[in-house]
Amino acid sequence: IPGDDCEELMPEYLSFVKGIVDSDDLPLNISRETLQQNQILSDIRKTLVKKCLTLFSDMAEESPEDYKTFYEQFGRSLKLGIHEDAKNRKKLAKLLRFYSSKSGEELVSLEEYVSRMPEGQQNIYYLTGENKAQVRAPQPRGARRRRPRRRALRPRARGRLR
Repeated sequence: IPGDDCEELMPEYLSFVKGIVDSDDLPLNISRETLQQNQILSDIRKTLVKKCLTLFSDMAEESPEDYKTFYEQFGRSLKLGIHEDAKNRKKLAKLLRFYSSKSGEELVSLEEYVSRMPEGQQNIYYLTGENKAQVRAPQPRGARRRRPRRRALRPRARGRLR
């Protein structure tokens, strides 16, 4: 589909993936409206997404250092995919990496984190922020929770008109 953004072929969260799709199944002379409704195009999209996620998953398992470099560059896009692509949410969740208090400077998968949890721990508590430094920084005074002030309510003075 020359000159097109190929939104029909790849979801937005995989917009960093570039390549050429060669298919004998697509008709050459076809209007854009018909192309958007074409089942073949939908099948190609599913196949491309599945192939990309499999490739990322294989890289994470077979070559963790390469995946770390990849994740530093494109991790935000994968996180966007969690919100956009409900069908592949579980596969995408396995690809996400996070810092933990015990991992230091290394990113860990949710699966790794859960395997290290102490026996009996039921919950996972987390902080979110733009970067690690922001999460570790102390909170500004205004953000801390303060005890509400208690004020004695005085009855209004009656009969005073000026």
